Amino acid sequence: MTAPVLDPDLLRAFLAVSEHHSFTRAAATLNRTQSAVSVQIRRLEQRLGTELFQRTRAGVALTAAGDELLIYARRLLDLNAEAVDALRARKYETVVRLGVMDDYGTIVIPPLLARFAQNHPEIQVEIETGLTATMPARLGDAYDLVIAMHPKGRGGGELLRSEQAVWAAAESYPAGMQHDVLPVALYPPGCLFRQWAADALDAAGRPWRLAFVSRTLAAVEAIAAQGLAITVVKAGTLPSRLRVLSLRDGLPPLPSADIRLHRARDLSRPAALLADHLQRGISAPGTLC
Repeated sequence: MTAPVLDPDLLRAFLAVSEHHSFTRAAATLNRTQSAVSVQIRRLEQRLGTELFQRTRAGVALTAAGDELLIYARRLLDLNAEAVDALRARKYETVVRLGVMDDYGTIVIPPLLARFAQNHPEIQVEIETGLTATMPARLGDAYDLVIAMHPKGRGGGELLRSEQAVWAAAESYPAGMQHDVLPVALYPPGCLFRQWAADALDAAGRPWRLAFVSRTLAAVEAIAAQGLAITVVKAGTLPSRLRVLSLRDGLPPLPSADIRLHRARDLSRPAALLADHLQRGISAPGTLC
């Protein structure tokens, strides 16, 4: 014989009546009519095959069966609420927010995410690309994970790999840099490469001008690829349309950078899984080759 199902709505009505010792007051707290609550209690009693309340001059009192059900009703409703909260939290946690540099976001990260999605199709990854200087400070609020570029030996987080900054230009760009004033395409203030490029050229006494500024790698690359300016990129993500320039081209050397992974505190399990996957993928030799 199949056991009767205890409907949570019927249990809520039962608890309300037992707490207020009145069908009228219970109905008011449940935003129902007294007759509707009476029907719910009668339905619950029919399912259980026993009376749960006895009517007295003082109001409504629990029977022995009702007193026994009281403990189970509270536990069942608590368990119901716990299950709903857990599943809602799980749904929220399946979204992982990742902040990353533009070049890594378009070149390095996509194939790693493709492999991650094969093993964890239930986890959604939201990516924001751009300047990463301020992203680690927004961990927890805006991001769960941040992959950022820092000066070598600085920045905290987990070191993933080192990247050499290099000058780059179109294949057709004239050797020897015959321009009196060197046109340079760079990123907005706050970008480490912009600072390094300016410092290196100024220290070398090389006249230059800021010919183009954009937040996106694609735009800066497009200008450089047309031979309108030179730019600074990571050696590991050198665009195929550009070639590396060197001291022979009259350009000063540039520093190397650290690529570091930053994790928010109290990281969810999906975010931790993605962090470990990215850490292994980016740190592996030959990842960017």
